[in-house]
Amino acid sequence: MSLSPLNEAEITARTDAYFNRTRAVVARFGDKRVTYAVFLRRPVVCAPALMVDWLNAVAASRGETFEIELMHQEGEWVGAGEPLVYITGSMQALTDLETLILQKIGAACVAAHNAFQMCVALPKTTFLAMDARHCAGAEMQEIMAYAAAVGSRAAKAEGAKGFIGNANDWTAHYFGAPTGYGTMPHALIGYAGSTLRAAEMFAETFPDEDLTVLVDYFGREITDALAVCRHFSEMAHAGRMAVRLDTHGGRFLEGLDPQESYAVLERHAPGALRRYRSQNELRYLIGTGVSAAAIWKMRESLNQAGFERVRIVASSGFGVEKCSVMADASTPIDVVGTGSFIPEIWSETYATADIIAYDGEPMVKIGREFLLRPAKRDPG
Repeated sequence: MSLSPLNEAEITARTDAYFNRTRAVVARFGDKRVTYAVFLRRPVVCAPALMVDWLNAVAASRGETFEIELMHQEGEWVGAGEPLVYITGSMQALTDLETLILQKIGAACVAAHNAFQMCVALPKTTFLAMDARHCAGAEMQEIMAYAAAVGSRAAKAEGAKGFIGNANDWTAHYFGAPTGYGTMPHALIGYAGSTLRAAEMFAETFPDEDLTVLVDYFGREITDALAVCRHFSEMAHAGRMAVRLDTHGGRFLEGLDPQESYAVLERHAPGALRRYRSQNELRYLIGTGVSAAAIWKMRESLNQAGFERVRIVASSGFGVEKCSVMADASTPIDVVGTGSFIPEIWSETYATADIIAYDGEPMVKIGREFLLRPAKRDPG
């Protein structure tokens, strides 16, 4: 893990003032050994390592030892209100760390939960983490990549393929990858002037790499995909090509409209049209953008042209709900590129820490008694 432990001046500057003042009071009137309980108010997947490693680094720099007791192993499901971890040590050494501790665990656990749900919804699909461009700086980028990797490992334990990597080198190590993955953005298509020309430029620059072509730039997803496949037919038939769908949500994929979208799903997944429960789910099935109908239409077109081995990469808003809808429609997605494990409702990521014991005596504010450790029973 690579989050910096910060120096003392940075910790003071970044923590809440009342904790700094509490530290000064404790230093004046005498230290106590305290135990903190850290929890979230919603179900999550336990992703504590960034916080634990950072806390241990700070302890070492302060000449302290903190007792950190994880109540759940990394990757385990945790219920709402259940303590994730108990942290015991000097109140003077711990009290000004609370703000920073919470920053490093809350969002990670929620994002890990989202990543896990996405992967188990589409267990036969591989995922690529594309979160960095949606993050508010390097520290959030680190937290989100770590969280996706934790959720992915938990899903893999249940048989899902999970995340194979991410889109940049800096956090690729969380996924066991040597580098970030990716072929081309829309900017390269615009630069080249055509989808085929962009593919040619990429292949000439990186001749030994497989080719994934972004095909929505000109609104000719089917036409451009087939043109590239025919031009690179040897790669296509060898299974070394993919087309990426990232169609804008303001229009339908080439050749589709509401009526044709219904027809495509009637051919391939009629049950999904009878099971949808909300307008959002219906939009994911037959709406604009990268819908289930759009992906099925691309698969039909590739297969009819003899390119059964060309894979389909889908991106654009693939969060938990959209992945579940795609699964219900048996949508033939080979890879999902997404950063949508980043929590949507940020208030759900707010972790809370409460002191539950002072010098070994249980004490917590009224209403948080559920955080107290269960009393040990006398074996006699």
